[in-house]
Amino acid sequence: MFRASRNAHKAVFGAARRGMATGSSDLVSIQLPASSFEGYELDVPSLEFETEKETLLQMYKDMVVIRRMEMAADALYKAKKIRGFCHLSVGQEAIAVGIENAITKQDSVITSYRCHGFAYVRGASVKAVLGELMGKRSGVSYGKGGSMHMFAPGFYGGNGIVGAQVPLGAGLAFAHKYRGEKNATFDLYGDGAANQGQVFEAYNMAKLWDLPCIFACENNKYGMGTSASRSSALTDYYKRGQYIPGLKVNGMDVLACYQASKFAKDWAVSGNGPLVLEYETYRYGGHSMSDPGTTYRTREEVQHMRSRNDPIAGLKATLLDLNVASEDEIKAWDKDARKYVDEQVAEAENDAPPEAKMSILFEDIYVPGSEVKELRGRISDDTWNFEKNDFSNRVY
Repeated sequence: MFRASRNAHKAVFGAARRGMATGSSDLVSIQLPASSFEGYELDVPSLEFETEKETLLQMYKDMVVIRRMEMAADALYKAKKIRGFCHLSVGQEAIAVGIENAITKQDSVITSYRCHGFAYVRGASVKAVLGELMGKRSGVSYGKGGSMHMFAPGFYGGNGIVGAQVPLGAGLAFAHKYRGEKNATFDLYGDGAANQGQVFEAYNMAKLWDLPCIFACENNKYGMGTSASRSSALTDYYKRGQYIPGLKVNGMDVLACYQASKFAKDWAVSGNGPLVLEYETYRYGGHSMSDPGTTYRTREEVQHMRSRNDPIAGLKATLLDLNVASEDEIKAWDKDARKYVDEQVAEAENDAPPEAKMSILFEDIYVPGSEVKELRGRISDDTWNFEKNDFSNRVY
């Protein structure tokens, strides 16, 4: 399913990348503002670093595609082609993109329900993400999971219960350590989940065992409609680990997110144990599609963040300032991204929903070949026989 994925759309942008050299001339020097990081019991990452032009371009293209994909989801929801819960990440694209470009496919990522961008950068196609939102068989969860339950190789959701993914992420980090792998887990949650008891239980276990777990709080200032200052006695979420060092990051700057994520992974896989990151960010829309996002904050506040701190506009300015790309090239990439997403939307809309048959309910419960003979139901008539691929007592 994931072959027609994020990697596939790179062909759309291939011309800009094929002409690039791989030598030192391909490196650019980045100087981050002094306000990019704040540390807790930690020396912050260097504000000056070098990276490849190709990486900068990929981050720009990834953010543009995610923005277009989320805007398409917004339109599809308003057209009643997407039902139920739908949480968009417009404004927060820098975090998923910065992390993904700083790690490898062997690292693990897990997050909450604002997960569409993470699913895309981890390998799912736009079609698979939007197909899932529309309940199509081609969706990442075959049309059975919806907005909050998306997965990709190395991406463990998309989790609907507030904060529930945090101890799961600690478990993923434990698996890396147990197997002797030089990989880490980025374990993301929002400021609204930061007061959950299970978060602190996971902190404690991760520190006891020195797990390669990066606890990453996406602080978008509001847990649903409640501001962080009204819900949290300590709003410096990067200090919440107490005995775990912390790092606050400008989550509206993809280059700061990238540098911090590289630093965090290196820290974790070097045997230093866990780290608590706080990506300070902002969502332009409401908590979900049912929330207009204007009853607990002003339109002026949202417009100020859009006009002064937008992550896509910020990286575009950097590309132009460093002569990495021209205005015409950027316009062409924006046009290609729009065309790609529009095509993926059309394909997803034309796909079929899951067939109306009971056997679909019992798919993907076990790894193929590991099934038990029967899965006992609530009552005997509900018992499913995997050998027959039918109910044991056929009554439905």
